[in-house]
Amino acid sequence: MTTSLDNGSLKIMVIDDSSTIRRSAEIFLGQAGYQVVLADDGFDALAKMNDHRPALIFCDILMPRLDGYQTCALIKKSAKFHSTPVIMLSSKDGLFDRARGAMVGSDAYLTKPFTKDSLLKTVREHAAQAVQAVPR
Repeated sequence: MTTSLDNGSLKIMVIDDSSTIRRSAEIFLGQAGYQVVLADDGFDALAKMNDHRPALIFCDILMPRLDGYQTCALIKKSAKFHSTPVIMLSSKDGLFDRARGAMVGSDAYLTKPFTKDSLLKTVREHAAQAVQAVPR
């Protein structure tokens, strides 16, 4: 019997301008059985969201064109994706960065470089919310 929290049913988007971070996340999440959608930046992510309907989003903060704070704010203002958990990714771990992320609606904050364990732990912590938030 399968449940709605099975890894294969959870699609995760990773938005980061670093190909190394995107590839690491893709490998870690893929090995755990999750479906992964990659985006180079905020514009790329917003263009792919309707087609892929991610249940959970990891979003880098420092990106060209549209930074992570702006991207998160646009996702959270969307009628379709406002409930989708967004986890900010950053090499900065300051209180200001975390507070600014919370102000634009992020659900959590993960410091880079992340480990496989920390990434998967964050996914598990938000999996129930993610499944409920999947846009139909």
